[in-house]
Amino acid sequence: MAELIDIATRVAGWANDLEQVEAFVVHERETEVRAYEGEVESLTSAESQGIGVRVVANGRQGYAYAGTLEESALQETLQEARDNAAFAEPDEFNGLAEPDGLTPAELDLFDASLAAFSADEKVALAIELERATRAADPRISGIESAEYVDTIYESAVATSTGIASTTRETGCYLSAYSLAEADGETQTGFGFSIGRGPSSLDPAKAAADAAERATRLLGAVKPETGKVTVVLDPWVTAQLLGIIGHTLTGDAVQRGRSLFADRLGEQVAVEDVFVLDDATDAAAFTASMVDGEGLATRRTSLIEGGVLQGFLHNSYSARRGDTTSTGSAVRGGFKGGPGVGAQALTLRPGTKSQAELITQIDDGLLVQGVSGLHSGVNPVSGDFSTGAEGIRIRKGELAEPVREFTIASTLQRLLLDIEAIGSDLEWLPMSAAGVSVVVADITMSGA
Repeated sequence: MAELIDIATRVAGWANDLEQVEAFVVHERETEVRAYEGEVESLTSAESQGIGVRVVANGRQGYAYAGTLEESALQETLQEARDNAAFAEPDEFNGLAEPDGLTPAELDLFDASLAAFSADEKVALAIELERATRAADPRISGIESAEYVDTIYESAVATSTGIASTTRETGCYLSAYSLAEADGETQTGFGFSIGRGPSSLDPAKAAADAAERATRLLGAVKPETGKVTVVLDPWVTAQLLGIIGHTLTGDAVQRGRSLFADRLGEQVAVEDVFVLDDATDAAAFTASMVDGEGLATRRTSLIEGGVLQGFLHNSYSARRGDTTSTGSAVRGGFKGGPGVGAQALTLRPGTKSQAELITQIDDGLLVQGVSGLHSGVNPVSGDFSTGAEGIRIRKGELAEPVREFTIASTLQRLLLDIEAIGSDLEWLPMSAAGVSVVVADITMSGA
């Protein structure tokens, strides 16, 4: 870490009097193991490091990167960023983040045991996951994939405006996709387990979930068209919450790509809805002490009691919106500059389990999975239509499985039709947590 921040601060210190310079330095190690029929199907291990340099001068911004940290490359990358800035269109809101006085939270996001976890041990976990998934139910006829994935990530950000920050994080997960077969019919299901280090992973749980999700869909039929009350599985809720989170960014609002534009202070959901983005929650898979511009991450309340409170901002969207950054700058790596987005989005959980929620529904549907959701949502109108699969609910109990249907509504209507939120908050390998949600009057289009 000391080497990364030393490099970043040195490059940022090369700024001329009439420019701002930001250096973002990364060192990352990743491993992926896939098992098939008790053997290693593939094993990839990659280590990368690099620097991204952003230069702002006279409202013009330029960016350049290099996949090496050699001294000569640092100078060349800075000069390339300067050259790119010279040809860029001026924008009065361009500029680097500046210190805001907020100290990053002390989070334990690094598990040193992951660095010592050998390749053989990683292979053994993937093979055990496949074995456990096959053994979970006699109807499991095959495994589409069984994999172990991990990452060790370190980064540093320094700017000529006075920012100098570092972050170090580890993460790993197991995921299994199973095939269940009966009477010539095949269904798929997935399960996973996530953690900071290998001791947190549970192959038995991932295997059991993958088997259950596949086997309970066997015999699925196309349902009749109608309006039903649905229970969204945590996996589905997390995907929807991620889309909603994107529309709650200052960037989306300023570009006219948000259904929440001009709705600050309005009731946009039922009173039980509280939406929070909090990358300081160490339980989140995407938790981080600092954002992509080196500012401290923080808890940002977006919806409270159903009322829209605000939007997520990085330094650019904050200046454009005449407000302050919420520490929500995000990056996809050193090859690109910071954008703005949710980092660890949650819907405040209720007090009842998914099973308890189901007992209160006379005629409904448990939506276990969706397909094509991101392409099926209009972020401006809020309209969405997505393919789905799940299980009908009759008189408070799970009944026959159903597939080959679509569910449709609007995001606005969905938030206002929430009847209950479950207690089963679950962090997933994405920037949003899942929780069971009961929603009324969802159109189900089937037979």
